[in-house]
Amino acid sequence: MLTEQPNWLLQRAQLTPDRIALIYGDQTVTFAELFAASKRMASQLSAHSFRKGDTAALLLGNRAEMVYAVHACFLLGVKAVLLNTKLSKHERLFQLEDSGARFLLTDESFDMQDYEQMAETINIDELVKEEAQDIEIEPYMQMDATATLMYTSGTTGKPKGVQQTFGNHYFSAVSSALNLGITEKDRWLIALPLFHISGLSALFKSVIYGMTVVLHQRFSVSDVLDSIDRHQVTIISAVQTMLASLLAETNRCPSSIRCILLGGGPAPLPLLEECREKDFPVFQSYGMTETCSQIVTLSPEFSMEKLGSAGKPLFSCEIKIERDGKACEPFEHGEIMVKGPNVMKSYFNRESANKASFQNGWLKTGDLGYLDGEGFLYVLDRRSDLIISGGENIYPAEVESVLLSHPAVAEAGVAGAEDIKWGKVPHAYLVLQQPVRAEELTAFCKERLAKYKVPAKFFVLDRLPRNASNKLLRNQLKDARKGELL
Repeated sequence: MLTEQPNWLLQRAQLTPDRIALIYGDQTVTFAELFAASKRMASQLSAHSFRKGDTAALLLGNRAEMVYAVHACFLLGVKAVLLNTKLSKHERLFQLEDSGARFLLTDESFDMQDYEQMAETINIDELVKEEAQDIEIEPYMQMDATATLMYTSGTTGKPKGVQQTFGNHYFSAVSSALNLGITEKDRWLIALPLFHISGLSALFKSVIYGMTVVLHQRFSVSDVLDSIDRHQVTIISAVQTMLASLLAETNRCPSSIRCILLGGGPAPLPLLEECREKDFPVFQSYGMTETCSQIVTLSPEFSMEKLGSAGKPLFSCEIKIERDGKACEPFEHGEIMVKGPNVMKSYFNRESANKASFQNGWLKTGDLGYLDGEGFLYVLDRRSDLIISGGENIYPAEVESVLLSHPAVAEAGVAGAEDIKWGKVPHAYLVLQQPVRAEELTAFCKERLAKYKVPAKFFVLDRLPRNASNKLLRNQLKDARKGELL
């Protein structure tokens, strides 16, 4: 059994040193230069007492230094915690404490004083100016060792740290390559955040494949289209809102593009029809943080024939549908179970969650779906009540927990509502114990939640819909609406 590999960046720099690894704005970085920059940063971090076995949190936007920081952690044998830049201070402080991170690497776009009591805070822009000594690096990666920790919300309202091993990332990259193929001309454009698995996974594919990543700070239709043309981009990772924006700005897919890997839920029929008309090669997919990106993918050849399907599992991965502990027949609805070398090791320090989530090596996703007669997966409900807004995951329980901490709120329920721009946005349904204005609740939520999690609207109810066990019936909330808060 494969237990270790040479450090990916180190080996890639030896194999193809002059090949372009990263394009960011006007910067072009070869693999040799990427290794040199990452090793230099590793040395600078070592001077700040970074040691093998430590945990460091990264709070950075998409920039070249973020790429160097991830690789520098691996060169030192340090586990990297990827913090979502869109979260509130309260949310980040919880993740820092929960992960046990000793260090926080960030920049001046964030208020570093907010985190200094929790971890040693290092300004990356000051760090890169420091001297660097030659150091010994970790030449090997242990496949079962945790490489990265990403937090994902749960039905309890408290985020859980997903432990992604080097083996998970490696087999995710290999399985994707077996599905999409690799050519020497491939260039993968990433405008999704690197703190998301869909963005971060491209960095690992880059060094494993020897492929160029074209990194954007954020998504802009004009910038992305210009970048595709200038750099002859062949692959893009996108969510539905990004794809819709690209379609609105062009009559035909740029000729260099061979794959648009689409995540964040099944694409609607009108969008797929427009993709076909404009020759956009869309690969719909199903995946999660726990599976280190996609685990099921639908290629364009089936996009209309299997409308709404996420596809079939990647090579070396498996899926099945179960209900009440028994395997479901084709078209029978049940819980989606997944298995494969790209499935996470476990949730960090969550023994009860791990016991509940794993069954004989299979991960219980909590998502409902079915397989058709040919083995194509159809996802019916993403983790029961999950709201996907512009590609971001929102768990109602987390938003409800914040609302219930407001003195005016006696009961709270949150559900997704259709939105033209974002796909869905959260709406809050409240039972009040004293009058309150919507503006006050919005401000209250903004202090405690990421902006995309703040309810777009608030409604007052006499009571929330519940079943005989007093469980909140979120799917009935929109039908119980009484009046919008002013």
